[in-house]
Amino acid sequence: MRMLIADDHPLVRDALARLLRVLDPQAEVFEAADYAAIELQIEQVAPALTLLDLNMPGMDGLAGVRRLRSRHPASLLVVASAEDDPVTIRGVLALGVAGFLPKSEPPEVMLQALHLVLSGGVYMPARALGDFRDGQPPPARPDTSGLTPRQLDVLRELMRGQPNKLIARELRLTEGTVKIHIAAILRALHARNRTEAVVVARQLGIET
Repeated sequence: MRMLIADDHPLVRDALARLLRVLDPQAEVFEAADYAAIELQIEQVAPALTLLDLNMPGMDGLAGVRRLRSRHPASLLVVASAEDDPVTIRGVLALGVAGFLPKSEPPEVMLQALHLVLSGGVYMPARALGDFRDGQPPPARPDTSGLTPRQLDVLRELMRGQPNKLIARELRLTEGTVKIHIAAILRALHARNRTEAVVVARQLGIET
């Protein structure tokens, strides 16, 4: 299996390379230290998995992830970053990557996360779901079973990044009806906004 590590710190690349070789002792591990090198390696090597940092020369954070997703939609991307606040994590996952690995996670957690990603899942750290006060139970598990077929259509349009006006035009609905459907989607997925709804939908395996 070919894997790519994209990080501008040699020590981090070395640590992640050792991790990937535990995951697959036969893995061919390639490296990139800036955005241009990532593009080149993806085109030349076609890695089965790419681990990339948000902050490296030419990356520009979320903008770089968005460009990579646009230019290489079939690539399996996982962000590994020290910038691991919940807002950043949810923003990254909303772009359609397969996972977010905080660099502070212990190796065994990172290995479990990568196993999940390679088996077709999406890894999201628990902290991205929000913190709960001591003694307060977590919310009920998000579930799409209560959504109507039309609401699922709207959800898929949200996952494609479509604004309300285009969703209304595509599904031949009024914008008011689209807003009602989106409100129902947010309730069902326990999401505070469209971005969180898209992240949860991807975790649940909803496809566009």
